[in-house]
Amino acid sequence: MNTVLIVDDEAQILKLLSRIIGLEGYQVATASDCRSALKQISRQSPQVVLCDVFLPDGNGVDLIKEIKKTSPHTEIILLTAHGNIPDGVQAIKNGAFDYITKGDDNNRIIPLLARAMEKARMNASPAATEAKSGSRYSFDSIIGRSAAIEQAEALARKVAVTDVPVLLTGETGTGKEVFAQAIHHASGRAKNRFVAVNCSALSHELLESELFGHKAGAFTGALKDKKGLFEEADKGTIFLDEIGEMAVDLQSKLLRVLENGEYMKVGDTKPAKADVRLVAATNRNLKEEIAEGRFREDLFYRISVFQIHLPPLRERAGDIPLLAQYFVGILSKKQARPSPIVTPAFMDMLAGQPWKGNIRELRNVIERSLIVREGDTLDVQDLPLELQLNGHTVTETDEAAGLELAAMEKRHIIRILEYTKGNKTEAARLLKIGLTTLYRKIDKYKISL
Repeated sequence: MNTVLIVDDEAQILKLLSRIIGLEGYQVATASDCRSALKQISRQSPQVVLCDVFLPDGNGVDLIKEIKKTSPHTEIILLTAHGNIPDGVQAIKNGAFDYITKGDDNNRIIPLLARAMEKARMNASPAATEAKSGSRYSFDSIIGRSAAIEQAEALARKVAVTDVPVLLTGETGTGKEVFAQAIHHASGRAKNRFVAVNCSALSHELLESELFGHKAGAFTGALKDKKGLFEEADKGTIFLDEIGEMAVDLQSKLLRVLENGEYMKVGDTKPAKADVRLVAATNRNLKEEIAEGRFREDLFYRISVFQIHLPPLRERAGDIPLLAQYFVGILSKKQARPSPIVTPAFMDMLAGQPWKGNIRELRNVIERSLIVREGDTLDVQDLPLELQLNGHTVTETDEAAGLELAAMEKRHIIRILEYTKGNKTEAARLLKIGLTTLYRKIDKYKISL
C-alpha cells in the first residue's frame, strides 16, 4: 500500500492535506510532532513523509536525518514557510526529496508526491521488496485507484492463491500481462517459471513447436530436440496471450494438456507430462468466436473457470494522472534524465484523449514527450502533434497554420531521430508511423542527420 505520513502541528492543515492526498488513493497517516512522527514511521513504514519545518518538539529539517537513519528509502518532502530558501537547501542536504512553500505550491503537491512515491518504490532494497511483494511483478505494480481496476485486482488476488485457470479479457493494451504476472507471483508457483507467449505472433506450425517442443528431424530445420514452453513452465505458470488467435486443431491439443497434463512433442510418438497453471488472455469475444466455429466450446469452458475483465483506460480516466506520473518516473530513469515537473495543462490534455490503445498508448505518448522535452517541465508542446491538435483540423485554405504545423512536425521528427541516433526503425515505432512514411517525411522536409 502507498502510505503518506503528514507531519504538522496545525489541525486544519492536517485535515486539509489528509483529504487532498486521500482522494488521490493514498493511505494517509498523521502526526503532530517529531516524536509521534517517528513512532508512526516504525508502525506504518510510509513510503513518503510530508513534513512541516516548525514542530513543537523539534525542527523538520533535523527530523529528516532521524528518519533516514531508520528508514533510508522513505522519501521526505519538506513544507517550508514563506519560501524559506535556507531551510529548503539544508533539507535537500539532509536527504529530503524536495521542499515546497506552504500555501503557495498547492498545485505541486500531488505531482511531487507521485514522483517521490515512485522513487521510494524503486529505491527500496531488493530484500525488502521481495519480503513485501514477492517481486516487482506483484499486485503492487498495478497502478490505479478507480473502482473498476480495484475490483479487477481484488478478484485477481482471490484467484491467485488457487490453482484454477484464469481468463483475462479486455481490449489490447489494458495490462493483461501485468495481471498475469501478478497472479503468478502471488501463487504457490511463484518460485517456478512464468512463461508468456503471444499466440497471434506465431504461425500455426511454429506456435505448436514453441508450446510443445519438437524432436530432431520432425521437420526441415529441426536439427536437434527442442524443449517446448509447457516443459519450460513445469510447476509454474504459462500465459497464453491472444488465445483467440489460436488455430482450432491446436486448441484440441491444448485442451488435452489442461485435462490430463499430457502433450505430444512435434515428431514424437510418446506423450510427455507437465504440471502447469494456465492464465489466458484475449481481446476477442470468445462466445462469438464459438458461434462462428473459430473457437472450441469445450476449451472455452476449461480456460474460463475464472474470468476477470480489465477495463479500458477511457473507463478509468481518474487513473490517467497516476499512470502518467508513474511512466514519467520510470521512463525518465530509463533515459538517464531527471524527472520533469508535469504541468496541469499537460495532464488535462492527457485526460481528454480517447486512448484507443489504452495504457500501452499512454506509455508510448509519455516516452515520446520525454524525448522531445526541453528544460525541466513537461508541457503541452511536448505532446505528439495529433494530441496537441486535440480534434482540430487545419484546412487547406489556412496556409499559415499549415506551414506552422509542418514546421512542428519537422522539429518533432528531428528530435526523435536525434534520440534514436538515426535509427529509423526505432524512430518510426516511437512516432507510431510506418517506416516508409518516415522515409517519405524525411525526404519531404529534407532532414539529414
